[in-house]
Amino acid sequence: MQTQLAPEFKNTPEGEAAEGILRKCVHCGFCTATCPTYQLLGDELDGPRGRIYLIKQVLEGHAPTRKTQLHLDRCLTCRNCETTCPSGVQYGQLVEIGRNIVEERVQRPAGERAVRWLLKEGLTSPLFAPAMKVGQLVRPLLPANLQNKVPAKAGEETHRWPNRSHPRAVLLLMGCVQPAMMPNINSATARVLDAAGIQTLVADEAGCCAAIRLHLSDHEGGLADMRRNIDAWWPTVSSGKVEAIVMNASGCGATVKDYGRALAHDPAYADKAQRISELTKDLSELLPGLMPTLKNKVRRRKVTRLAFHSPCTLQHGQQLRGGVETALNELGFDVQVAPRESHLCCGSAGTYSMLQPEMAYALRDRKLGQLEPLKAQAIVSANIGCIQHLQSGTQTPVRHWVEVVDEALW
Repeated sequence: MQTQLAPEFKNTPEGEAAEGILRKCVHCGFCTATCPTYQLLGDELDGPRGRIYLIKQVLEGHAPTRKTQLHLDRCLTCRNCETTCPSGVQYGQLVEIGRNIVEERVQRPAGERAVRWLLKEGLTSPLFAPAMKVGQLVRPLLPANLQNKVPAKAGEETHRWPNRSHPRAVLLLMGCVQPAMMPNINSATARVLDAAGIQTLVADEAGCCAAIRLHLSDHEGGLADMRRNIDAWWPTVSSGKVEAIVMNASGCGATVKDYGRALAHDPAYADKAQRISELTKDLSELLPGLMPTLKNKVRRRKVTRLAFHSPCTLQHGQQLRGGVETALNELGFDVQVAPRESHLCCGSAGTYSMLQPEMAYALRDRKLGQLEPLKAQAIVSANIGCIQHLQSGTQTPVRHWVEVVDEALW
């Protein structure tokens, strides 16, 4: 697809990147068949091909409108289209560029601006944890849409962190909302790694991976989050004390693995960012090396029949497929995936479920409609957003896969 960049985009990193991505697109339309929003709405402009044309028009100098912004907002950034695309179009990067440009040129209504500001500042704030505690205390009194975002209070087991030292060590990103919403995911991760002879270290200064601000088109804020995390991790990384930086939220993993690209034009951080990206591993990527030890330590399985929902950030963003299911089956669990539409997004998608609730809940119900016939004792996933979003629509427990492994260890 040929593009004539408008003068303001020529010789800029964004313009050059977008032009290179657009050049790969052959307008075949394969992506529309696997786009969740196109599946729901049937509108060309709510599929990747249509959105690519909207972004192309903006890059060529056409003035974007609120309608342009609406169609880009409706994109989940699930990157399913990237998995489908035979030409290798990097749609995720392109839509990020397009959203940032449109955000600068189209002013949102005051209400939208306020909500988006509250999300990017509130979810990443130190005040989020006490606010979540208050929300859990008054949860029965909250409206249904807020109850869906507030999980029940966790038990004391969630705070049991192993205290043994091991020759092998990794860094773990705790995340911005996870410690307050579902702290057991982090402590279960540390306990499972401890059982396999790996110590989990945490850099207290590290915070949000940048995904929240990037989802909300705050490009500079996202880059600032990246730089802060790199600064927090670098003393430990440069000392050679850790073999990996581990992500147990696949959304964070997809984002941190992209630090090298995002900061490639920053001379002060480019090399460090690339090193951080190279060291970053989703927790599931460690499983093959953990299996010999874990197989000997799995004893008591509270649940055995599991349905696995692979987050988009795992199967499309990081291109990791099959590892969790294979490992859990080897550990004696009976893990099934939905026979149809296992590739489709559940509708969580970072802040999407809060900004586009109608679409998000339609996708949630569609996903659960595929999972529930499996008659699983629990649904497991690999990203906190997916877990909480799916749980809001089912009585079946929805958990992180590492939690059920942790429970099974003696």
